[in-house]
Amino acid sequence: MDIIGLGYIGIECTDLDAWREYGPEVMGFGIGKNPDNDQDSLFLRMDDRRYRLAFHPGEVDRLAYLGWEAKGRTAFLAAQQKFKDEGIDFQVADAELCEKRGVKGMIRFFDPVGFRHEIFYAQKWSPDSFVPGRRHGGYLANDRGLGHVVLMSPEYTPELENFLINTMGFRWYGSGAGKGKTGFFRSKLNNQTSHDIAYGHAPGRMGVHHIGLFVSSLRDVGETYDIVKKRGLQMLMTLGQHSQDPHVSFYHYSPSGFAFECIAETHPWHDDGFELNPEMMSVWGHEMVGPMLGSFIKTPEEARDPEFIAKKS
Repeated sequence: MDIIGLGYIGIECTDLDAWREYGPEVMGFGIGKNPDNDQDSLFLRMDDRRYRLAFHPGEVDRLAYLGWEAKGRTAFLAAQQKFKDEGIDFQVADAELCEKRGVKGMIRFFDPVGFRHEIFYAQKWSPDSFVPGRRHGGYLANDRGLGHVVLMSPEYTPELENFLINTMGFRWYGSGAGKGKTGFFRSKLNNQTSHDIAYGHAPGRMGVHHIGLFVSSLRDVGETYDIVKKRGLQMLMTLGQHSQDPHVSFYHYSPSGFAFECIAETHPWHDDGFELNPEMMSVWGHEMVGPMLGSFIKTPEEARDPEFIAKKS
């Protein structure tokens, strides 16, 4: 599938007011305009797209959907045909849902774990329209997707890897240097970052571990780091550099209980052609100063979409 990367992420949220403050004041996100048919949600901007992060009122904080951007209508239709050929169940979004997402076309489906994914094309945007919520150099999201997401999965099976590699067309990057079973993957058209999505095996647990976002400069990382410390927000890992990426980053927890990794490139990443197999997770820094799993990680019964649970029952 000709997928560029993550176009948007949707979260069910119990405290939208916390995000209305935290998003602009801590992360420098802009507040997006609500579509006419969805006035209750909160849309946060990182660039000239209408939004990148959507927060919908909910009774529990959990992942609602991951939106993957197809490279145009032809790639979008080809993805539908691949699902049909492989007998994979999916739904075609109606005009109302497409208007909520701000896209021309979209399909919805579940991965083998129970996370909901969407493939779309043509998300709405306005050139030179992004205004950060505070002084901020902006995010690198235009031609690489918004960043990456790391999910914790109660199961990690060959079926999952087959779905990601052979159905979604993602490229296998490696299993990382952490403990336990993990898998890192990047979309077919991503040549600028090492991974778009990763799954970590956490028996009996499920949800978003962290979302990684690329900022324009090291100053943006440093200023966010200072704000997080000044506000006394829970840090996960201090400033450091992973062994597989030429990036400097730190991790802290958001109001919903998943972490953000705020990342600046020391120099552009390039695909070296080798599978990820580092001796250590980081070459310096990244001291673990908080809980490894935040409150966003819940039981599968809490984290899974009720529609997926109904299908499996």
